[in-house]
Amino acid sequence: MKRPKSRQSIRGQKRLSELQEIELLESWIEFGKPQSGSNPLAVRPLAPDAPIGRIDGNTFSLYAGCKKFDQLPLSQKTKDGLRDAKYTKMTEIQRASLPQALCGRDILGAAKTGSGKTLAFIVPVLEKLYRARWGPEDGVGSIIISPTRELASQLFEVLKSVGKHHAFSAALLIGGRKDVDTEKEHVNGMNILVCTPGRLLQHMDETPNFDCSQLQVFVLDEADRILDVGFKKALNAIISQLPKLRQTLLFSATQTKSVQDLARLSLKDPEYVSVHEESVTATPNRLHQTAMIVPLDQKLDMLWSFIKAHLNSKILVFLSSCKQVKFVFEAFKKLRPGIPLKCLHGRMKQDRRMGIYSQFCEQRSVLFSTDVASRGLDFNKAVDWVVQVDCPEDVAGYIHRVGRTARYLSGGKSVLFLLPSEMKMLEKLQEKKIPIQFIKANTKRLLPVSGSLTALLAKSEDLQKLAHRAFITYLRSIYIQQDKEVFDVMKLPVEEFSASLGLPMTPRIRFLKQKNKGKKVLGDLSLQEENFDKENLLELPRKNLVTSNLEDDGGDELLLSKEAPLEGQGKETNIGDVAPATRVLKKKRLKINVHRPMGTKVLFDDEGNTPSPLATLANNIEGSDDLIKHDKVYERYAALREEMSQQLKEDKLRDRQRRKEKRMKEKMKRKRGQKEGDEEEEDVGSSDEEGAGRKQLGKRSKIYFDGDSDSDDDTERKRDNKTAGIKADSISLAEQEELALKLLSSMHS
Repeated sequence: MKRPKSRQSIRGQKRLSELQEIELLESWIEFGKPQSGSNPLAVRPLAPDAPIGRIDGNTFSLYAGCKKFDQLPLSQKTKDGLRDAKYTKMTEIQRASLPQALCGRDILGAAKTGSGKTLAFIVPVLEKLYRARWGPEDGVGSIIISPTRELASQLFEVLKSVGKHHAFSAALLIGGRKDVDTEKEHVNGMNILVCTPGRLLQHMDETPNFDCSQLQVFVLDEADRILDVGFKKALNAIISQLPKLRQTLLFSATQTKSVQDLARLSLKDPEYVSVHEESVTATPNRLHQTAMIVPLDQKLDMLWSFIKAHLNSKILVFLSSCKQVKFVFEAFKKLRPGIPLKCLHGRMKQDRRMGIYSQFCEQRSVLFSTDVASRGLDFNKAVDWVVQVDCPEDVAGYIHRVGRTARYLSGGKSVLFLLPSEMKMLEKLQEKKIPIQFIKANTKRLLPVSGSLTALLAKSEDLQKLAHRAFITYLRSIYIQQDKEVFDVMKLPVEEFSASLGLPMTPRIRFLKQKNKGKKVLGDLSLQEENFDKENLLELPRKNLVTSNLEDDGGDELLLSKEAPLEGQGKETNIGDVAPATRVLKKKRLKINVHRPMGTKVLFDDEGNTPSPLATLANNIEGSDDLIKHDKVYERYAALREEMSQQLKEDKLRDRQRRKEKRMKEKMKRKRGQKEGDEEEEDVGSSDEEGAGRKQLGKRSKIYFDGDSDSDDDTERKRDNKTAGIKADSISLAEQEELALKLLSSMHS
């Protein structure tokens, strides 16, 4: 009876098998290593019944040019992960880059959107760390940088599905999260970091003991975007902390060949892999691309009409700024087109962005987005239409935008709205081997929406502010563009564009006036970015656009398939004057010529003859009822004026008399007050203490009578009597006796 093997022995055998597998893989890779600078796609693939791996001794099968993952020198764990994720056959970019990347060479990979570039660097990362027997104690072994959070999250999901059988630890480091402290505690123990540049640099600066000196593989997804000016400072700071002895993989749909950019990354003899460089088109073959001229003031009308005509499609709409996305989303949501609406832009919180991305992947809807959704994102269910309302900044931006549809083996459609001043972009697209077809719009199916927007803005102050900001940010986005052959803000119909957004007045644009100080800006406009007059909103009724039903079966009639010539854009550029005017626009001032001959009115009699001017005037004077009526009216107005004049005189006379009486009363009052003041001064006398004098005024004065003695007391009594206002000499003796008796009787009683 066999004894069961212990766990320790099982682990030992497993460790021994891993070592043997690693040794086999390294020998296989070294044996079939493709020559530097060669194209593995040019190598004849293996026969279906050819042996794979070790044939005999030190002989192995060639893997350059193979078409299946099982034919590559990959570990069994990676093959199992690929098989579980249903990846069996390789795409062209994977066939061309994987043999070179497995050898440890630096790669510059360029391929069309949706061609499978993600696996082209995920597989080499897993194999490099597996063959190096990387563990948790070894720290960070690979860093994968993505320009956007959504793309980083998508890469992390692919990494988890393909590498689930490996024992590596991985972390997703993106902005917009609140658990930074938790990340700092565990980031040093992670083997693979999938991150955005800003978040990685934050950990490099703030996380204690953050160490990436042993880095093995450094990956840049959407490399041209990360090497752009927007990430230049952050990327330089990151590269300065990375070891120079590493493998670097760069992948993008529009790859850079700048020597300066490559020198920044310290690449060592990189292999440039561009599988579609010799292709007839630079975009997927199953993508049907169209472009049409749409005036700026009719863009929203065309977008609304397009959505109403494709209610059963999944539509991705690109706009140039966050404020535009917010305004169009909020306005169209209130108008209820009959299909779910969503918006995605860089100023949203991370949780909400990921939620909207997941919802759009699962259901039919319209997603308004900025270029944050233009790179790398792979929506599970195919996007039917990509609508570019605003022109992309360059050809690379166009390629990445339309790459959200027609991915891998699926088809898709795209339409680009171009202003008459942006026709140069169409020429540039055609020069880059982009098969874009110029078409004319079907004006019969155009549904104007500007009138409804005006009514909405009149009711909602918040929507007014969004429209104002959308107007300003769009003009600024055109103003800051580098390619002035395509983008010229001075050629835009600003007044009409403002009216199409529903704004009652054209907002002022400060950045244009500062540059063109003292000049006329945008025609007759002198604009500054200021608050607009909210009291002049037009209370227009909302038009019944919601009840218009367009079946999806005939929706493509909105876009005519006939090619239109690029010259003679007069009638073709006008989509139709069917949009109702939402306000009276400013018109040019007319010069009046005073010497211009005046028109004359000719009258004919019953016989068809023209009377002389004097006879006509005499008839008018004698028999015209209008003149009689005019005389009566004049007489009545004259009588009313005379009556009003007389009434005015009487009113003035009464007012003058009233004011005179008022002045007399005030004068008499002042006189009485002055007289009373004089009497008080006389009563008070010349007392030295004013307080004592005021107290004496309120008391009853004592009366003294003359006696026989002339002492000082008598003198004082006389003074007091004088003060009391009673003179003793004026009272007779009989009166004095009578008064004395009254006083004595009052004392006894």
